[in-house]
Amino acid sequence: MSPRRNRISNADPEESGPGPLGGSLRRTESYQGEEWVVQTVAGTAGRYYRCPGCDQEIPPGVGHVVAWPEFGAGVDDRRHWHRACWGARERRASNIQRGRGAPRY
Repeated sequence: MSPRRNRISNADPEESGPGPLGGSLRRTESYQGEEWVVQTVAGTAGRYYRCPGCDQEIPPGVGHVVAWPEFGAGVDDRRHWHRACWGARERRASNIQRGRGAPRY
């Protein structure tokens, strides 16, 4: 007995909806009086990011949230947040403990 197949054999890939990074996990939320685009990522890149909410590193392989201002934002405006820190962003004050010469991640 062969395993069951759950694929539609004649499906056009362009007719199917956007992929996980193409819009289904992307949403708009308000933060600091402006609209932000928020996207959930799996964290598979081999990079460390620094969360602006808690000022801790997000190691590679940890799922997190990427947020950037909706209008006039470039790649440099994207911020990588822990999911819990993004959820508590309105209840937290910015508490940056780094020195002036420390790198911004």
